[in-house]
Amino acid sequence: MKGLSIFTAVIGGIAIGAACGILFAPEKGDDMRAKIAEAIRARGLKLNRKEMENLVDDITDELKTTAE
Repeated sequence: MKGLSIFTAVIGGIAIGAACGILFAPEKGDDMRAKIAEAIRARGLKLNRKEMENLVDDITDELKTTAE
């Protein structure tokens, strides 16, 4: 159960960091998505390309919903 809490905290931190990056970044969406994917990889999450794209899409969709 403790491992699940740590994993949830990591995912939450990634989402918050991505939200701040997207909200305050003057870059194009494609560039920002690439940076989000790189930040996720840098934090040690091992995902294949499709899983990474899905996670970035989910984060982006959540941020768009929150910003509206």
